[in-house]
Amino acid sequence: MLLLVMKEGERSRKELMTSLQLRGRDNFEKLYLLAALSEDLIERTIPEKPNSRLQKYRLTKAGKILLTQTASLP
Repeated sequence: MLLLVMKEGERSRKELMTSLQLRGRDNFEKLYLLAALSEDLIERTIPEKPNSRLQKYRLTKAGKILLTQTASLP
């Protein structure tokens, strides 16, 4: 779900939550954001400042591959 929303490009945490229709920031970060970051499916645009208000997230090469593989499934 998260990867599908991110295929259009870089998104902020707030934009991702809105697209997924989620409200709880803590749960979103634990269940979606940190999980995808730890699996190396997404990356921060400002890795040296993870708490920056300008922080956005984008798909990694592994995330793009997984997205195309799942899209080709019947």
